Amino acid sequence: MSIFERLSSELAYVRGALRALRRTTPIAKHPNHTVRELFEELAARHADRLALFSDHESLTYRELNGRANRYARWARNQGCGKDDVIALLMPNRPEYLCVWLGVAKAGGVTALLNTNLPGPALAHCINVVGSKIVIVDASLLPQFEAAKPLLGADVKLFVYGESAGEKGAECPRVDDQLQGFSDADIPAAERVPLTVNDHCLFIYTSGTTGMPKAANMNHYRVQLAMNGFSGVTGATRDDRIYIVLPMYHSNGGLGGIGSVLTVGGSCFIRDKFSAREFWFEAAKRECTMFIYIGELCRYLLAAPPGPQDTAHKIRMCFGNGLRPDVFVPFRDRFNIHQITEFYAATESNITIFNFDSKPGAVGRIPKWMERKFVVKIARFDVATETPVRGPDGRCIECAPDETGEALGQILNDPSKPANRFEGYADRDASEKKVLHDAFTPGDAWFRSGDLMRKDDLGYFYFIDRIGDTFRWKGENVSTTEVAEALTGFPGVKEATVYGVAVPHMEGRAGMVALAAEDAAGFDLAGFRTHISGHLPEYARPLFIRFQDHLEVTGTFKQRKVELVSEGFDLSRVSDPLYFNDPRAGAFLRIDAKLAGELAAGLVRL
Repeated sequence: MSIFERLSSELAYVRGALRALRRTTPIAKHPNHTVRELFEELAARHADRLALFSDHESLTYRELNGRANRYARWARNQGCGKDDVIALLMPNRPEYLCVWLGVAKAGGVTALLNTNLPGPALAHCINVVGSKIVIVDASLLPQFEAAKPLLGADVKLFVYGESAGEKGAECPRVDDQLQGFSDADIPAAERVPLTVNDHCLFIYTSGTTGMPKAANMNHYRVQLAMNGFSGVTGATRDDRIYIVLPMYHSNGGLGGIGSVLTVGGSCFIRDKFSAREFWFEAAKRECTMFIYIGELCRYLLAAPPGPQDTAHKIRMCFGNGLRPDVFVPFRDRFNIHQITEFYAATESNITIFNFDSKPGAVGRIPKWMERKFVVKIARFDVATETPVRGPDGRCIECAPDETGEALGQILNDPSKPANRFEGYADRDASEKKVLHDAFTPGDAWFRSGDLMRKDDLGYFYFIDRIGDTFRWKGENVSTTEVAEALTGFPGVKEATVYGVAVPHMEGRAGMVALAAEDAAGFDLAGFRTHISGHLPEYARPLFIRFQDHLEVTGTFKQRKVELVSEGFDLSRVSDPLYFNDPRAGAFLRIDAKLAGELAAGLVRL
């Protein structure tokens, strides 16, 4: 790196860090300023400016706040008080923000449900937070019906929108009931006392094992995400962001929306991603920014080139998971020279940014920023899946370019706002993420579960997930959850689930090694139907490897290292291999021809 490039990089980090700290440091210093006060101030300041819009509806700042006030009064009328939970199952739309903002104004908490989850996982997400009320968009009622038998009898269902089915017609419609409530701010004398430490949202994360975990997003953390990304992107009231990432995730629903709403800008919200329409729509809606996951960028790059590629006003994009081999072609083809890759997670206290758009890096912490953003890479033992401790019992910080686990020091310091850790709804799950006495007696560090390396200039590079979880299509896939769903199918004795690399694809695709009672007569068609009904699309295995028995360790842990390494390589695997071919709508035996098509990226996954 030349002297000019070094100076340019340092300047980018100075500006970016100062913007972010300027927007986030005051949050902890004003403990009574919650999301409720934030949006009421925004409504007063930006009143009739466009806040949220889609192809079907639009809301000004005044209307957004007013609709949230109706939801607040409705929630109180349903008996929702402080810390009571209302679950929300709704696709992307402006109304989504109104719902959880209104519940927050009433002192309640909204559990943002993943719209891809099948019945058992969906029911778990509702039950684990103790929700007694569920708001379901009419379009998702069939999906909710699969979870309903697994819920308590006292759970009340409210439908949003008109339903064509009999089930929806029997349920009260929340959008109709709202009309009977005022859209004025709730008077001070009637308000539930709130601080930034009170619960606001539950956002779910797969974690490394089992069912999704509910990450606690209090009013502090919600404002941290919104104001932080506003500072990181340098957004102004003239910016308009394109939101296509799901609003039940913190990236799209908090970081993306908050980046512009906190400064008077506007958000165009689309319910589903379309590579064919993305650039045309971004230009039509005069968007200046968008937030991505790596898969989104890869899909856009794979689409046929055309004049729409540069006929837009996008000045920058930000997100995570953009692969190094996609970064430069994407930047050059679409003429977007400010790409701010970041590393973060819903529950994590580790947040780093690639302010100077260095290809491949997920972020950087220069030496002069290390006191503000306390992140270390600790030496890690892959066999035991634990950080290595030296003779003194302390963890060992990795040397430059040495791979280890990323750890974030847990602090409650207003001058270091990103270092707080709020945990999950499950206290035991929270404690498992904390590493004690790591570098000094009494310290506490958040375990990211990710292997990373840091070079001598402070750039961080993502290597892989620790343990069983892998990422596919922008989602964390828990192999334990998938294996549990698969072993319920007749004829399956054992199942080992893992992720394997697929040429030309981001992340790792699901593969399962099966020990079946009768491999030759195994019902592949029925198995395919079974996994479609029990797993979201991103978690369904694409590959099957039949084995006589599954290898285990001396402590009865399933061996996966060799399986992951061998993947579906016919030159290394003699076991029968099958691929869930979307073209045939069936599992097909992998032969040389199909293996070649997969290697060449000719099969669209």
